[in-house]
Amino acid sequence: MINYSFSIYDLEYFLLILTRVSCFVFVAPFFSMQNTPRMVRIALSFFTSVLLYGTLTPAPAVEFDTVLEYAIIIIKEACAGLLLGFGATICTSIVSFAGSIADMETGLSMMTLMDPATRDSSSITGVLYQYAMMMMLVATGMYRYLFGALADSFTLIPVNGAVFDGTSLMNSMIEFLTDYVVIGFRIVLPIFCVMLLLNAVLGILAKVSPQMNMFAVGIQLKILVGLSVLFLTAIMLSSTADFIFREMKQMMLSFVEGMS
Repeated sequence: MINYSFSIYDLEYFLLILTRVSCFVFVAPFFSMQNTPRMVRIALSFFTSVLLYGTLTPAPAVEFDTVLEYAIIIIKEACAGLLLGFGATICTSIVSFAGSIADMETGLSMMTLMDPATRDSSSITGVLYQYAMMMMLVATGMYRYLFGALADSFTLIPVNGAVFDGTSLMNSMIEFLTDYVVIGFRIVLPIFCVMLLLNAVLGILAKVSPQMNMFAVGIQLKILVGLSVLFLTAIMLSSTADFIFREMKQMMLSFVEGMS
């Protein structure tokens, strides 16, 4: 007969693991999308915590004397999970930045859709890039790396072992902002160069043939050329995903180092 009995200490330790895992799942890419049902996220958090609890047994000692101290430990675990998930999520905003620049160049900036990651209005090209990144995240198995990094965080940052280094976390964010602009412009560079050449051609035509309405002609040409370049550069999305996933790994590692 299987014995399901457990002590109150085991329950308290399991709840601490569940806190970090659930905060990570509710913030991590793909799982935090509006299309993902909440019951799925809750079940995923619970069963992942059960597996991690079985892996981490016997549990190390977590010392506290009052309910307030236990609440502080819960807050620390929640912050650790949120920072790990946030480090991965902010990297997906790079494609939204690139999509905004692309739509601004092609004249589609007036059209907005809901961003599945941030749940905010975004450009149509940015949303297209976001869905492509989420599809590649699942197709390439990057989600397994995210959960593997979460499991490894319990080894590098034990329960109640998080020490938040504000300087290290701030430096990580500053480095990310630099990469944010660089990677965003590298993604949109083909469209940006083609639009630059098109603007030069339209400027020459405006001088050669002043009677033509270059404003009306230019809007249609920009949309046509922009969509054509976007279609032709769709094969480069795999390289774009490599940039994003590499930055995602670097950010998660930087945040773990800032908490260990």
